[in-house]
Amino acid sequence: MTAAPTVPATATTGRPGVTGRAPRQLRWLVRLHRPAVLSWTAFALLTGAALLWLGGPLTDASAAAWTAYNACGYTPRCAYDQDAILRYKDVYTYTTTAVLLAPFLVAAWAGGSLTGRELESGTARLAWTQGVSPTRWLAARLALPAVLVAAATGLLVWLHRRAWTAGRGRVDTAKPWYDYPTFYANGLVPVALALAGLAAGALAGLLLRRALAALTTAALAVGTLWTAVQAALPHLWPTVTRVSSLRTGPSGAGITTGEGVLTADGDRVAAGCGSGTYPCDTEPADLNAVHSYRDLHPEAHYWPLQLVASGVLLLVTALLVLAAFRLLRHRTGTAARGKGAA
Repeated sequence: MTAAPTVPATATTGRPGVTGRAPRQLRWLVRLHRPAVLSWTAFALLTGAALLWLGGPLTDASAAAWTAYNACGYTPRCAYDQDAILRYKDVYTYTTTAVLLAPFLVAAWAGGSLTGRELESGTARLAWTQGVSPTRWLAARLALPAVLVAAATGLLVWLHRRAWTAGRGRVDTAKPWYDYPTFYANGLVPVALALAGLAAGALAGLLLRRALAALTTAALAVGTLWTAVQAALPHLWPTVTRVSSLRTGPSGAGITTGEGVLTADGDRVAAGCGSGTYPCDTEPADLNAVHSYRDLHPEAHYWPLQLVASGVLLLVTALLVLAAFRLLRHRTGTAARGKGAA
């Protein structure tokens, strides 16, 4: 009795060693993390719907209320819709917080579930014994989530900027562009930070191999990155200097990096005493001051700052991904060598 003929892997895929495992692995990945996918989708849809509401009916109602209030001329009896003003303010705060919270959610999920839980429960090793290499296993857990995270976070950022633009110049309490939460939620930094959170979570899961520990570590890593970006942001692009008279004090709106007075000799004396213009207990005449100055980033610097900060975060993301692959290769290679020796 002759053995049944075997069909080589190349007959179905055209590549040796590949038997259509990639689609099966993708379906398995989606099935394994279905609760997280559904939760992330619900978060993105609810936040997006709130931003659409904010940029449409809420902005129109708040703008009409402010128009009525400004037309009152500060008379004792004034009829305007105060609830519309407060509702716009509250929803703007909540949605801005949600957009900025997205990178932390991504990092926590990536550390606690994407790699940490699979290593802790043994699901990863089961996949490796079924013909999926560790490298391909990790690549699949980074590629598809990266696309979903970038698309969803980018959409939320675009909707937030759209809502903010709709209220600019119409709503008196609308945040200026240089308000830090607004500055970040309107640009590319949350998208880059979310990708960095994904990479940090994956690395934390591989390093700690415990879901809860990796979740906490990944969230702390994103918080550290966020703090570093905020500290470095004003120095990522050259500032401009606005010079004004001593009577008006430092002037110019934007992200301020320094202010004070200019002396007749051309020296700078930085401001002291909190928000005061001059150093404590010092008069301009004692300093021989002739002008006030302010170093700042004007609105024209918005996108350069966003692009440079995002580029730095993407570089950090690439380094984290490289570290994750090297760590996985080292551990699985060591385990394979130990098993062979035994």
